[in-house]
Amino acid sequence: MLVLVIIALLILIYLWSSCLILYHEKATKLVSDESKCFHEDCKSIVIKQGSDKAVMMIHGFPTTPAMYSYAARRFKAEGYDVYVPLIPTFGADYKDFEKSNFSSWYLFLDDYFTKLEKEYKEVYLIGTSMGGAMALRLSENHNPTAIAVIAAPVVYNSLFRDHIVTSWSGYIGRIIALFCKAIKPGIVTSKPKSNDGNEDWKGYSGTFPRQGVSLMYGLKETRKRLGEIKSPMLSIHDKGDKTVPFGNQNILRNEVKAESEFIVTEMGDECHHTHHALLSYKSVQEELTNRIISFFNSHSEQVH
Repeated sequence: MLVLVIIALLILIYLWSSCLILYHEKATKLVSDESKCFHEDCKSIVIKQGSDKAVMMIHGFPTTPAMYSYAARRFKAEGYDVYVPLIPTFGADYKDFEKSNFSSWYLFLDDYFTKLEKEYKEVYLIGTSMGGAMALRLSENHNPTAIAVIAAPVVYNSLFRDHIVTSWSGYIGRIIALFCKAIKPGIVTSKPKSNDGNEDWKGYSGTFPRQGVSLMYGLKETRKRLGEIKSPMLSIHDKGDKTVPFGNQNILRNEVKAESEFIVTEMGDECHHTHHALLSYKSVQEELTNRIISFFNSHSEQVH
């Protein structure tokens, strides 16, 4: 009898913590205040040059627009107006970040994209990591001209269905979040032990259990509607990605019904980073940015 009780309890814990049964969160309208940024490079990048086409680039978790400094320059040179917003609570005070969630971040980005839609004939999206998931969600609710996602997660842990585990601790993340806001949080302005451009990474260090659970929740909702995406999609992922398992790209390949192209990179061990934020890495950023520009140009209404 005791064994059955223990098994039942473990099943309930699994459903509650991993499947997020009864989990709900409220989207709060976030106010941008970049005077709080801990570094100038964390601030939004906005380049207006009178174009009728714009590209919006969405950073990941828990990083900043600095990751797109090269891509922003390249798209400017190609004649695009460029928008790389800093999602409020990122790049500033992680105490504020601890109070935010995926739904609030998405609400900010949805409002931002809606304004661009009204201003430009063509709007393109680029998203890396969580930013890629956000780009997918925006494409489920809007109709960007085309999108490019880099290392985009659509599941966190999906051992039985997809054979993907991002982190085993995610299975008890909701339990940890009950007792802990953050584990060894901090601010990172550089990574001197890294290379290939990753030494300039800026964002938060540490683990944020509540925001991690929120991200898991957001990904579940995003995956459900992948088949609704109509915008042409380019997906790029490195086989050795140490942050978001490569299997996520296979899910996109199988579940996105829109016209899609897939690029697989295989970076070597000489690259001392996670093989994740690909447009930040000097060894591949030019080639991959060229591929994205070519993909976007091929779907521009101005060439048809």
